[in-house]
Amino acid sequence: MVTKGLLVRLEARDGKDADVEEFLSSAQPLAEGEPATTAWFAVRFGRGEYGIVDVFPDDAGRAAHLAGPIAKALGERADELFSQPPSIQPLDVLAHKLPSGDPAATVTKGLLLTFKAKSGKDADVSEFLQGARSIVDDEPETTAWFAIHLDDGSYGIFDVFPDNGGRFRHLTGQVPRELLKHGLELLGSFPDTDMLNVFSHKLPK
Repeated sequence: MVTKGLLVRLEARDGKDADVEEFLSSAQPLAEGEPATTAWFAVRFGRGEYGIVDVFPDDAGRAAHLAGPIAKALGERADELFSQPPSIQPLDVLAHKLPSGDPAATVTKGLLLTFKAKSGKDADVSEFLQGARSIVDDEPETTAWFAIHLDDGSYGIFDVFPDNGGRFRHLTGQVPRELLKHGLELLGSFPDTDMLNVFSHKLPK
């Protein structure tokens, strides 16, 4: 069970992409050593744009992570690797799918979708996202999936896949169709969509 998370965005200094990827990959064993970090993903948004998405059972688990070795290492190397301070957004996990018992599952691709709810429709958006869990349960190539509510009031979905094929089948599946069908009723902004590369991760044991 996870209820809390973090979305961290990182801008690499010019010429530091390889160093950022090496640094984030080296953090994976540290994440493995954090029992309250249920899942952890190092991602690349695009050239020079990186991030971390991780989830926790509760506020205490998130606080332990923020006081732990990954956060400390990030602070120590921030000036060397990043062009601006990391953007760290707390989030609530409204619903999720996680693999059970397969920490070695292959994950190489991801998707981050964020949007605003239409005025007065927050409860309906939350209900829609929670209901989507039953759909992704039937998608074997959607390895992990999280419906999220960010601290700036926006909502979203973050999910990961073994490869491009799995991501494509999700994007042409029922959840996006349902979102399009209810978009005018529920959404206050056109969704921002990021196609991610996942180059390091931790999944539950």
